[in-house]
Amino acid sequence: MDPIANPYAPGAGTQPPELAGRDNLRETVRIAVERTRRCLSAKSMLMVGLRGVGKTVLLDRMREDAEASGIKAIRIEAPESRSLPAMLAPQLRVALLSLSRQERSKERAIRALRALAGFARGLKLKYGDIEVGIDYEPEAGLADNGDLDIDLSTLLEETGEAAKSADTALVMFIDELQYVEEEELASLITALHRAAQRGLPIMLVGAGLPQLRGRMGRAKSYAERLFDFPEVGPLSADAARQAIEKPAASAGVAFEKCALDRIIRETQCYPYFLQEWGKHVWDAADVSPITEKDVETASRVAIAALDESFFRVRFDRLTPAEKRYIRAMAELGPGPHRSGDVAACLDRKVESLAFTRSTLIEKGMVWSPNHGDTAFTVPLFDEFMRRAMPGEEWRKG
Repeated sequence: MDPIANPYAPGAGTQPPELAGRDNLRETVRIAVERTRRCLSAKSMLMVGLRGVGKTVLLDRMREDAEASGIKAIRIEAPESRSLPAMLAPQLRVALLSLSRQERSKERAIRALRALAGFARGLKLKYGDIEVGIDYEPEAGLADNGDLDIDLSTLLEETGEAAKSADTALVMFIDELQYVEEEELASLITALHRAAQRGLPIMLVGAGLPQLRGRMGRAKSYAERLFDFPEVGPLSADAARQAIEKPAASAGVAFEKCALDRIIRETQCYPYFLQEWGKHVWDAADVSPITEKDVETASRVAIAALDESFFRVRFDRLTPAEKRYIRAMAELGPGPHRSGDVAACLDRKVESLAFTRSTLIEKGMVWSPNHGDTAFTVPLFDEFMRRAMPGEEWRKG
């Protein structure tokens, strides 16, 4: 096959050639966004799922859907090192400047820009990473108290009023939301709650690892009533076949059924892995139709590529103690695993491993689906760990 014409697109957040199996969720969010625009009751949406299920891709497609219908959308990826105010302020400025250029929303948008100026100045001492252009002088007493709960609520209320006057909505699309500090999550929840109580067109569509549900609940006990938490998992077998077959068919290439079945087994229908296998299978095949032998050849290359990128980048962030903990989990299988079973595998007491487990959760490597359980956030990571740390030497430390 011509590698230049390869249709598959493995990558972090890279849009696949065929976004299969997600139409229902996209429609659910579209309806919620439209209800928000009309100032009707609608819950914000927080998609949760493991790495590699396509949350970022979905978030970006949903943002494109919203913008195509005239919604003011802002897009943020939450890193581990920046505060929520620092991420929000520049994006809100762009949205408000756009609203200020419309005659019907100009007055309200300028007032919101004044609130934004006060917000940035009021919180500058507390969050030193806030950097935002000041287009209008702040108004004394408007979002400038230096208290994130109060100031963020005021800022989003003023922004919501500006969006309402323009007959639109402001939708915040935030990725990797699990990295936001719980105190800052609490302020965001409070602000969204206040906006909803006032019937203002403000909404959050977020994405994060499965522990996000627990973090939101700990931040505010009423979070479960304010948000829906759709779970994004692997595709169905039919949708996975569509994700592989349809791009190839557009290029005049077919797959034998046994080849498709082999890809389904190897990838377990995870969207990122489907793109990785699709790419390497295309490059391995000489002619159409693609055979199971082509898939077998490509699988070795795909696994090696994942080991050196998708898996390795996460493995390299771990301390020796964290690697041993993860390796013990892998020894027990894909999981979830009881903390006691992991400790027994390491011949340690559960209490002595609590800190290691906690740091792994903070790094987004594992999560706790139930009290005392630990599960990988990265699919197939148990298989990688057995390849990366073979034998029994890992037990020593």
